[in-house]
Order: sequence, then structure tokens, then C-alpha cells
Amino acid sequence: MMKNAFGTPDQGSGILPSARGFVPALEGLRAVAAFAVLTTHVAFQTGSSTGSVIHRVWGRMDLSVAVFFALSGFLLWRTHASHARRGGPGTARSAPAYLRSRLVRIMPAYLTLVAVAFLVIPQNASSSAWTWTANLTLTQVLVPDSLVEGLTHAWSLSVEMIFYLTLPLLWWALAGLRGPAARWRIPVIAAVGMLSLGWALVPWYDLGLPDRLNDQILPPAFASWFAAGMILAELATSPPGRVAALARPRHARWGWWAVAAVAFGISTVPRWFVEGFVHPSGPEFAARTAIGAVVAFCLLAPVALAPEGQRFAILGSAPFGTLGRWSYGVFLWHVLVLHFAFQIAFVPMFSGRMLTVWLVTVAATTVIAAVSYALVEEPARRFFSPRGADRPDGQATANPAQTSPATVAT
Repeated sequence: MMKNAFGTPDQGSGILPSARGFVPALEGLRAVAAFAVLTTHVAFQTGSSTGSVIHRVWGRMDLSVAVFFALSGFLLWRTHASHARRGGPGTARSAPAYLRSRLVRIMPAYLTLVAVAFLVIPQNASSSAWTWTANLTLTQVLVPDSLVEGLTHAWSLSVEMIFYLTLPLLWWALAGLRGPAARWRIPVIAAVGMLSLGWALVPWYDLGLPDRLNDQILPPAFASWFAAGMILAELATSPPGRVAALARPRHARWGWWAVAAVAFGISTVPRWFVEGFVHPSGPEFAARTAIGAVVAFCLLAPVALAPEGQRFAILGSAPFGTLGRWSYGVFLWHVLVLHFAFQIAFVPMFSGRMLTVWLVTVAATTVIAAVSYALVEEPARRFFSPRGADRPDGQATANPAQTSPATVAT
């Protein structure tokens, strides 16, 4: 008899639909999270992220970053999870082909943004060549004082890129856990994710970390967010078990999302968590990161673990799918757009008028994101990606949810 992801007998032997191919509702979730992050940045720059319950809600929408990290973990890990469950040797994809696909998907549009940000924002003109290099290579989280105007949010893309580069090492590290031993993959991933929560508790500056580096935006701090998605990938590719059973009823999604809402609400309580974009204490950062992992897992779980035939009318709709395809552009361009939105709306920064600035930013960002997708992202993908090269599903052209970077962050 087959066993599920927790090693207990299970009558089912198939894998869930999300374990392969395009998942429309995930594209919809990507769109929701993209505009949630845009909202938190507008709230901060209009002075509307602190002081009241609703302001604290806007201010904590930066937890949407966790959703995108987990989504990356899920989409990029599921092929390897399925390969291990089948007992396949080695890894499911070759590292060179995988890394090529990531660079093709991420860099063309990003380099376009960097060029524009350095050209149109006057204060960036005095940036050093070292700062230019750090931003062009997505290593800014590793280089002191490299977050520049219009690109401050790209720290998270830098973290994602480092995750992409290290992912083949994770494939090889767990390659031995295949076939019957695959049941240990979830405990190992969960243990690493839990251990990473202790990152913020280590006195890194006392141990020699340069003061000008922010230890709370270094990649190991967010391993739990990627682990949340990787665990969902393991669950989706294993025989349906207890956790997957919680997503089978059609209305179960509301229970999962209610848990996510409660966890999110806890993060807005000023008695426990400082308001706004400030550097929290180590224990508070660890707690907030743990909450982010819970929020991401519970938001994605009902979609990732949905049984065959279950649909999500809104998240899987055509409009949300389109916005999901544009979401990488929304992430890339919204901070630069926001920089000029105050001039367009004739509103001083930190003076309120959040709705006015939000509408201007959303409208302009959406248009630019659509142009970026049509003129940069898709042409680059078609030009640089060999037809049918090393696709795990054998398709020459991948669907957006299989190839998009799933990256939106503060």
C-alpha cells in the first residue's frame, strides 16, 4: 500500500493537478500579492502605514513577499519532488539549463529597469561604479550601501536570485531521499526552515558582519518562506495524505485563508510588532518571519493541494491571469513609478492622500508592466530560450506559472 507524505498508509496513489503544468489560480494569487506589495509602499510613502488599525494593515502587506518566495519554492521544486517520489536517479533537470532559464526570465526586464532608474533619477547619477555593479548583478544585499532610489525594493529579487543559484545544490543534497526514502524530504525541509528562524537571533555584527550590511535582508533569513513552498510541492507530488485531505472540500479554502488572515492580523498588533518599515529586534524579526511562512503556506495550500476538477472562479479568471503575467513588471516598476506619482498627483510625500497616489501608481504601473511584458520579457524569452530545451514536461514553450519569477517584494 502507498504511504502519504507523513509515512502513514493511504488509499490514494496519484498526485495532485498542481504537481504539473499551469495552475491558473496561482497566477491569480501572484497578481493579488503584487498589488498588495505596491499598496504597502504607497502607504509608507504617503505616511499611511502607522497610527491606526487600517494603516497597520496597509503597512504589513509587505508579508506578501513571503507569498512570492513560497511560490518560487513551490514552482521550482515540484519537478524534483515528483522525480524523487518516482525514485528517479540524480536530479530532474540539468543545472545549466535550469540556470539559463532563470537568467532569461529575470535579467532582461530587470536590467532595463536598472538602466532607467540610473538615468531618470538625478541622485543616482553620483552612485559609484561599485553600486552600479552590485545592482546590475543582483548582488546588492551582499554589498554595503547599494540600495538606490527606485531600486530599493530589488533587495528581494537579489535574495530570490541567490535562492535560484543555490537550488541545484539543494537538489543534489536531497537526491538520496528518493523512492521509499522520499518520506523524509518534508521533515528535512521543515527542519531547515525552522532553523533559519534563528538567523535573526545570532549577533552577527559582534561576529564581524559589517555594520553597513543589513543582516535582516540576507538570504538565510528567509529560508522558511522558500521552505513553505517546497513543502507544498512535496505534498502535491506525494500520495494524497492528511494535509491534502484538508483541501479537498470545495469550501475548505476559506478555512485556510482564515488562518492566514488571523496570522496576518497578529502581525499588525503594535504591542507585539513595531509599526512601519523599521529594523525590528532579532526576536521580533524571527516571529514576523514565522508569521510570513504561515501566511504564505495557508494562502497557497488550498490552490496547491486542490483536487482534480476544483476551480477558483476569481483567481483563475482571465483578468487575474493577465495581471499575473504582468506581475513581474508590476514588481519591477512600481517603486520607480511611485517616485514620480507624487509629482503627477501634486501631492507631497508623507502628507496622506493615499488613495489618490495609489490610483496613479496602479494605473501607470499596470500600463508599464504590460509594455514590459510585451516588448521585453516575452521577446527575450523567445529569443534566448532554445526551443524545447530541457523542459521537464517536454513542451517547447512553458506556461507563465512555470516560468515567471514569482517575485514581488518590498
